[in-house]
Amino acid sequence: MDPAKLAPTNVTAAMLRAVHRSKWADAVANNPDHSAWYVKRFRGMAANGADLVGEARLIDAMAPRGATILDAGCGPGRHCGYLHAAGHTVVGIDLDPVLIAAAEEDSPGPTYVVGDLAEVVLPEDAPQQFDLVFSAGNVMGFLHPETRLPTLANIAGWLKPAGRAVIGYGAGRGYDFDDFVRDAASSGLLLKQAFSTWDLQLFTEESQFLVAVLNRADAPAPEGS
Repeated sequence: MDPAKLAPTNVTAAMLRAVHRSKWADAVANNPDHSAWYVKRFRGMAANGADLVGEARLIDAMAPRGATILDAGCGPGRHCGYLHAAGHTVVGIDLDPVLIAAAEEDSPGPTYVVGDLAEVVLPEDAPQQFDLVFSAGNVMGFLHPETRLPTLANIAGWLKPAGRAVIGYGAGRGYDFDDFVRDAASSGLLLKQAFSTWDLQLFTEESQFLVAVLNRADAPAPEGS
């Protein structure tokens, strides 16, 4: 199967015409085979036994059984598939229709949505709020600066009142960690814990990766507090 042949051309064209185009859309514009290359790369890694679901294991450990979980920037669906198999109700969103087509083929079961995280509307038959929303794969670093606040506001809105967001991305991608924390607070998300890896090494001033655990600003106080 050639993933590039699965892309709805009208959706791809709309993605590339966007006023505030993401770095991912720029990469596709510069190389139309970029998405297909990405899918092939991860399929090859999976075939060779690479561990591709470390992030999903953390999310599963944080979630109640049978949770509702949204993967914001799901790519070809490896985390969605793992979490669906663990018994959760999963929705995956990604801007790129080639990646969503690969997710539907390789990891069926979750609800997959093609859309921009800053403006996407979830299908009526999908959950509208979630126990956990997470974003892995450096998605925050790919966002156009003008779409950061709306994306974070959407993540806050997708959370249940006591839900949590987990967002991870690396340094050197044009989105300073302090700026991210400020933007999150402006969007209704408060940083509660910061780690430097998905296996929960503590974050330090020297850390080159951030895994941020955030609550809604209006989250109820924990029981017993």
